[in-house]
Amino acid sequence: MTTIQLSKQARADAIASMQHYFKENMREPIGDLPASLLLNFFLEEIGPVIYNQAISDAQARMQQHLLDLNGELYVDEFQYWPKVDNKRKIRR
Repeated sequence: MTTIQLSKQARADAIASMQHYFKENMREPIGDLPASLLLNFFLEEIGPVIYNQAISDAQARMQQHLLDLNGELYVDEFQYWPKVDNKRKIRR
């Protein structure tokens, strides 16, 4: 798998957010290049962990939906006459 790619806008937003974080929480601000390099590191080193967890979560959710497919979509068969009989009973 290759490194997770961000759109230009998402990358710019991430760098701006990192710079804001450094400004608020660190003694020294971080410039564009160091923030960009740090973002590259995060995407390459930590990104796959987050990505894999997201895939695992999606698989678990899909499995749950598949297991519940009968409960969600099952339709009783041959129900015309029982419905008609119930309607007849209500009319009486």
